[in-house]
Amino acid sequence: MNIVFRLLVIASLVLPFAACKKEEAPQQNEAKVAPPLPTSSEQKDWKPYLEYKITPHMGGITSSPYVYFLPNTDAEDFEGKYQRQLEKLQADLGRGMTEGVMLVFASPAQEKEVEMIETAFKQVQPGTMKGVKVVFIGTPILGERVKVAVEPAGVTYIFEEAK
Repeated sequence: MNIVFRLLVIASLVLPFAACKKEEAPQQNEAKVAPPLPTSSEQKDWKPYLEYKITPHMGGITSSPYVYFLPNTDAEDFEGKYQRQLEKLQADLGRGMTEGVMLVFASPAQEKEVEMIETAFKQVQPGTMKGVKVVFIGTPILGERVKVAVEPAGVTYIFEEAK
């Protein structure tokens, strides 16, 4: 009985401190400094930036985001990479996207990325992608073009300015 009583006393002393530490953790994450906009065409260099931009929008997402990335237009075999990325996006959209999915579009070649989005979303039937989030990271003018292309599908469109 003495042991049980001691364990209860210890637990009652430790729990308040454990709760305080949990409350402090989110405050540390909020103060995280934004990584700079990458200047390279390497997707690996964009990863921390993309994570920073999309993390606030992950609520309700049930799987890893689909990230569509194009290198700069002067990259070796850019046209081939563009075509493969377009075919992948069309195939993904053709299979259908269910609620809880996020599509992320970011690229140093923003104009070509938008062209790819506009081309691929032409095949999507209106209202068939409810509960799907589409995140475009780019300029406000291009963001408006993306919005016009994707909203008829019923997605939740999220624009993040590339800066």
